[in-house]
Amino acid sequence: MITRDDLLAMRNRDLAEVVRAAHPIPTGELDDTQYLGVDISLPGFVHKLLWTTFRKTFHRDPATGVLRGWNVRLQQRGLTGPQEPMRGKDGEALTFGHYHLLPAAGKRFPGGWTGADYLDYGVAGNLPWDLGRLGYCPLVAVNPGSAELLLGWEVFKVGGGFVPLPDYWLLEREGPLTQVVTAPRASR
Repeated sequence: MITRDDLLAMRNRDLAEVVRAAHPIPTGELDDTQYLGVDISLPGFVHKLLWTTFRKTFHRDPATGVLRGWNVRLQQRGLTGPQEPMRGKDGEALTFGHYHLLPAAGKRFPGGWTGADYLDYGVAGNLPWDLGRLGYCPLVAVNPGSAELLLGWEVFKVGGGFVPLPDYWLLEREGPLTQVVTAPRASR
């Protein structure tokens, strides 16, 4: 079993191997859950400019059946501190980067990746200035048959081509979803 600490200690080439192993996620276990996200490959100065931790959510939309989600900006308190969302002037959690978890079968990915699921940010109603809307990110279970620890790979789809980034992030289950957020625009 690979642990969060194991992932935190890995180099990008080792993380790429975990993604290539492509263990399918038991997607039914994702419905209405939230995960602590940790960027594990960007340089420290980027973490200081942006963030290290964030939250990813998964919500099964009862109207469409789509498993969708969004990112939540967190106050940066490290991996073990309380994970509190940053809030806007209205008191609401700051969210961004909405996505759908979709089957990867029949889709083309960089490096010939062939896994079961990916996050598609282009179909989830993101606003034009949200560059995350270009995300087309493989997502895998780190350990076979378990949705407790996931690993994502940042890939942008621009036109018909890909921009694979050397950026990996882990997702560790926090528990049940605490708030459902509406997408910025109607999904396509």
